[in-house]
Amino acid sequence: MTMRMTLLEAAHLSDLVGQLQELLAAGAGSDPAVRRLVPDAYRDDPEASAEFRGLTQADLLARRAADAGTVRASLRHDGGDLVAAELDRTQAEDVLEVELDREVSDAWLRTLAALRLVMAERLGVTDEEHRDDDPRFGVYEWLGYRLEGLLQALDQE
Repeated sequence: MTMRMTLLEAAHLSDLVGQLQELLAAGAGSDPAVRRLVPDAYRDDPEASAEFRGLTQADLLARRAADAGTVRASLRHDGGDLVAAELDRTQAEDVLEVELDREVSDAWLRTLAALRLVMAERLGVTDEEHRDDDPRFGVYEWLGYRLEGLLQALDQE
């Protein structure tokens, strides 16, 4: 399967994925956005949830970091990471074709979902009806658009 996006879109997505990698590298700590990536296993039993999180969190975050690395690598252009500020108007509109086999598309699905969870936490999104004037909300919506498009394309395979 081939996913197409402008170089500008790819540059912005690469930057977001890089920020996710930095967040994951920093570890869970008390960051609510990272905690949202490792939800409670037992909502009615905080002690059991804490124990489960302690046993699984490092592995889960490492897998999320590996997925993010796969996505970022698939967004490289001419051997390097795309940087939006380095693109001129013509380059920004050029199309990047990303080949997604099943393994890479799975990494994309998990990474886009993780990015949306992190942004939802940062924006205070609690339901589908939540709307805010924060310009980051447009990025949150765009990630949802990309995630939905990927899911639809995979359904057609």
